[in-house]
Amino acid sequence: MRAVSLFSGCGGSDAGVISAGFNVVMANDKLSYARDVYLANHPATDYVLGDVAKIENFPKADLLVGCYPCQGFSQGGVRQASRSINTLYLEFARALNKIRPKAFVVENVSGMVRKNFTHLLDDQLRVFRDAGYSVEAKVLNAADYGVAQDRRRIFIVGIHENFDAKYVFPLPTHGSNLIKSHVTIQEAIGDLPIWPEGDFYARDFHWYYLSRDRRRDWSEVSKTIVANPRHMPLHPMSPRMVKQGHNEWSFETEAPARRFSYREAARLQGFAKNFVFPDTPVGSLDMRYKVAGNAVPPPLFEAVVRALPPIWD
Repeated sequence: MRAVSLFSGCGGSDAGVISAGFNVVMANDKLSYARDVYLANHPATDYVLGDVAKIENFPKADLLVGCYPCQGFSQGGVRQASRSINTLYLEFARALNKIRPKAFVVENVSGMVRKNFTHLLDDQLRVFRDAGYSVEAKVLNAADYGVAQDRRRIFIVGIHENFDAKYVFPLPTHGSNLIKSHVTIQEAIGDLPIWPEGDFYARDFHWYYLSRDRRRDWSEVSKTIVANPRHMPLHPMSPRMVKQGHNEWSFETEAPARRFSYREAARLQGFAKNFVFPDTPVGSLDMRYKVAGNAVPPPLFEAVVRALPPIWD
């Protein structure tokens, strides 16, 4: 089974696709370090670096996946409905019409369902249905599928109308009242060094960072991993945070405190323990955080892909 991936980043979605049994024959992104990380972990994939709008021809594939950029919808972005970045789904739709895969999977931030963005979500569903696909959409939390992190994302899944099949989203596999409990921070990163000098953002905690509680305990799932190292959640070795007033928090003690490292961020995203961040001229600390935080949790994407009906023969 062949898959094409667009807006691939460092390969979170594609790690899930590969684990689900597909061969990713082409990937694409504009960020050169994302390409470097991807190929260090999946060297067999043809990675096309550059603007997807300049790609004229795509290989044949059974599955098309994509995670077009989300800054216009994100809680951590500017959240402007008019931003041109919000219409990159039209490039995904162009590829969809050229490749005509049996199915497609899209991931994006859950902010897309906010009232001021629903017109853009509705237009995506319309464009994909006009291309000849039965489409379903749902917000899922990565923590419910074996990822040690609260991370709510919307998935849009389409099956070609030639198949008499409807997509049904996978049921949660982890959580209270389920056979498997949520994966904790301890389980995800407990084997890593407590103070990995040089691997974490070590600057001061500014007033905005201290405007909310950024810490979870070892026995909990992490807060959402982000791409900006300044806003990365606290490692549980840090002191607890105490509310002092409206949007004002402080550390309970003066004990050492730090943010998660980029390697810990990747683990909390669900990447494998042997996931590689290569040393390249563009592989700065900030860039490593960026590609890790922008990624899709592989176990979550794998669960969504595995739930596709048997249409591959």
